[in-house]
Amino acid sequence: MNRILMYDSTLRDGEQCEGITLSLEDKLRIVERLDAFGVDFIEGGFPASNPKDIAFFRRVQDLPLKHARIAAFGSTCKKDVAAEDDRGLADLVASGAPVVTIVGKTWDEQVTRALLTTLDENLRMIRDSVAHLKEQGLIVVFDAEHFFDGYKANADYAMACVRAASEAGADSIDLCETNGGALPHEVEAIVAAVAQALPEQQLGIHCHNDSGCAVANSLAAVRAGAVQVQGTVNGFGERVGNTDLLTVIADLELKMGCTCVGEERLRDLTSVAQFVAETCNLSVPNHHPYTGASAFAHKGGLHASAIARFPEAYEHTRPEAVGNTQRMLVSELAGKASLIAKAKNLGIDLAQHADKTQEILDDIKRREAVGYSYEVADGSLALLLQWHLGAYRPHFTLESFRVIVDDHEDTGALAKDAMSEATIKIHVGDQRFVATGEGAGPVGALDNALRMAIVAFYPEVADIELVDYKVRILDENVGTDAITRVVITTRDKHGSWGTVGVSENIIEASWNALVDSIEYGLMRIGE
Repeated sequence: MNRILMYDSTLRDGEQCEGITLSLEDKLRIVERLDAFGVDFIEGGFPASNPKDIAFFRRVQDLPLKHARIAAFGSTCKKDVAAEDDRGLADLVASGAPVVTIVGKTWDEQVTRALLTTLDENLRMIRDSVAHLKEQGLIVVFDAEHFFDGYKANADYAMACVRAASEAGADSIDLCETNGGALPHEVEAIVAAVAQALPEQQLGIHCHNDSGCAVANSLAAVRAGAVQVQGTVNGFGERVGNTDLLTVIADLELKMGCTCVGEERLRDLTSVAQFVAETCNLSVPNHHPYTGASAFAHKGGLHASAIARFPEAYEHTRPEAVGNTQRMLVSELAGKASLIAKAKNLGIDLAQHADKTQEILDDIKRREAVGYSYEVADGSLALLLQWHLGAYRPHFTLESFRVIVDDHEDTGALAKDAMSEATIKIHVGDQRFVATGEGAGPVGALDNALRMAIVAFYPEVADIELVDYKVRILDENVGTDAITRVVITTRDKHGSWGTVGVSENIIEASWNALVDSIEYGLMRIGE
């Protein structure tokens, strides 16, 4: 009774999110990952609506899926067209998908004003479409579109629609909160009413997040009797998105005693969120429940102190349960407990250097007062700790650098032909090197020059890659004299780290962050 089925529509509803376009290979990779995670149904899109979806339903049949069943999405037959003659239904059958999901109107105003047909004809379309698909031996999910708005406007007719689908043999009737405006108490009451009227019928829920209640509404529906939840990974979807299926899974498993994917697979929750986001060329928001980078991050000194002794004080569940990690943030708000915990995460035992802890903390606060931020700069923080402990041994030292930007005004203001050249003079041990590098921008040129100068001594630098570069102006009111903070994200085959540089000169700030990124990368490799 506590088994709740998970129905993912990332490949259809999720792709309707502004900014997301998935290739065929993207969609197939997501299917494989969701199948391994334990999702029950994966909706692939509209068969025959476009060449990509046609190819998807052909290719997905060759995947050795172990758990998930693929669903094809469509709508009921058109008005005044017999189900067996409807082209859309024929495409669903021809797709080869074992599950078909058809959407039908349940709001009387939608029927008469959008479909431009009669209420009786709409009931016929629902009944005949479901029956026809069942005759083809398919699992049929009926998506009752605008059901909650329809129920509030005309409960009798909305119920007549889902009853028609039920009597025709629908395996699941999923009530759609299409406009995303209902509240949890409304959803729970209406789902309960449908469950009472159709006690033998499996019910599901499909919510949108326009009022910020998609997850809460889905949980309320489960409380009222729904046993199938539709949603998308990370809540991707049209307008402000759909139900975040991963948050629902965690809530049901950890808070409501239900089984969705099981305890072992639940530990993959964060990696699934990151995989799908990366495939969609997006990021998981830092403050996303369960899977965000900040979901279990602690900054305040009192919080960090309590967490060290009693994690439950500020963590509603164990981060390991969902594959995330506890993080201690070091800032001007931090106390000694935060710093010690953060240092431990970086492999540095400050407990062995109690006399240094306050000194380090004071230095961090001074630096943050002038613009540094170590919350996203673990690499720079680790180097700072090593310096205070007398353990920092730089791999190279700078004598000087010079950057030249060369641009030719030949195609107007939108031209992208500027090139940068950087010359650096550095020392490795007792040897002096001069190297010149080029790049589209000054930071790229400096990075290339630095690598050319040190690669003979440290060939491992070839495995260190800069992946992100962010600039923030800290005091905009002083114009070109403003303090600039640069944060660089770097990675190697073992993971990624951030470094920070601050200066009134953006190139100098960039150089400082760049040096830290290479120094910390080499230090990691050495360790």
